[in-house]
Amino acid sequence: MSSLDSRNVQTIGFILIPGFALMSYASASEPLRAANLLAGREIYRLRIFSPDGAPALSSSGVSVPADALPVRGAAGLGTAFVCAGGLPRDWRYPGVLSCLRQLSREGVRIGGISGGPYLMAAAGLLGGRDFTIHWEHASALLEAFPDLTPRQARFMIDGNRITCGGGIAPLDMMHVLIAERMGPDFARRVSDWYLHTEVNEPAAPQRASLAERYGVHHPGLLAVLERMEETIEMPLERAAMARIAGVTTRHLDRLFAAHLGTTFLDQYRRIRLQHAHRLLKQSPLSVSEIAVATGFSSLSHFSRMFRAVYGVAPRGARQE
Repeated sequence: MSSLDSRNVQTIGFILIPGFALMSYASASEPLRAANLLAGREIYRLRIFSPDGAPALSSSGVSVPADALPVRGAAGLGTAFVCAGGLPRDWRYPGVLSCLRQLSREGVRIGGISGGPYLMAAAGLLGGRDFTIHWEHASALLEAFPDLTPRQARFMIDGNRITCGGGIAPLDMMHVLIAERMGPDFARRVSDWYLHTEVNEPAAPQRASLAERYGVHHPGLLAVLERMEETIEMPLERAAMARIAGVTTRHLDRLFAAHLGTTFLDQYRRIRLQHAHRLLKQSPLSVSEIAVATGFSSLSHFSRMFRAVYGVAPRGARQE
């Protein structure tokens, strides 16, 4: 390799948190390997790190060899991604947070994949930035860092901060990053290598639409379902929801029965309890705080409703 080629090599680091999703990591790292193959030379160099330098174990049990976290000025990284999956309450790695801050001070571009943006937030690297996170972790991030608001997007690039929802969204993100460096034609060749023929825009949604998720297409009912998901902490009265749908309360009841086979109250309660279940798994909030955050008037009422749906008390669900 010539000296010019050596200068053109860009080193990308991945800090893998135990329990990371293998698909998210592969969707981000494999396009770089393909880029090297298609270029016929090394244009990207990968370095893999873990909190303790031991092989990082993915959520599926696959072990990835890794080095210890880079020390000051020793990594030569252009970009460093932290990739995390599982439960935010298990991501207690102060060494990783210190490493991210140090890399940022050295001018390294910092990225987060899947749950990685949560660790970026914990390191104080997302203030005043547009960012996203996997939708499953958004609730825990909002509770832990109330001054931050993630965008519902597949990935976001805000200067020297890159965040991605994970899953297969890193394929879209890497297409943009490779095009940024090597041009759109080369990036298209890399995406075609993985049969990735439809590259999504950054702001494309992470989840299916309300109509797809609930299997309904009535515009008034969809408007109510959307508002239900937006008002979990302070539920609205049925009359207010009927006005949003542009129907009477009686007709609103008929819409829920005909399209969803349930009642207005049961559907609203189910949405709030699903949110509570995510908070129990991912946030450090107490059970009482989660009851308040999901609009229940008392802890006993919350516990009773939660047990009716999940067959276990909230504290039992958290232990599981």
